[in-house]
Amino acid sequence: MGAVVPYVFFTAFVASEGLDLGAFVSALFVNGAAGGFSADLLITSFVFWLWSYHDARQLEISNWWLIPIINLMIGLSAALPFYLYLRDGKALQTPTGVSH
Repeated sequence: MGAVVPYVFFTAFVASEGLDLGAFVSALFVNGAAGGFSADLLITSFVFWLWSYHDARQLEISNWWLIPIINLMIGLSAALPFYLYLRDGKALQTPTGVSH
């Protein structure tokens, strides 16, 4: 769901505007509602990157580099669940079954 739903909207945008990055960024801030939502999501993504990077280092999760790529290519709705999947898999590998 986290990958499919955003791509429904991205596909509609690309169909009407083409692959125009400038038009995409402009559309993110087309009005106050869109701008506020976009700013919130950008800040949340940045904080998630910082937290997940440090968390992945502590838990020795080797595939963290996929997180920013997924976040930029699809969105936080796919990157966050994927990171939690990686984190859960690492936790299952610990002797007690809980993360550090």
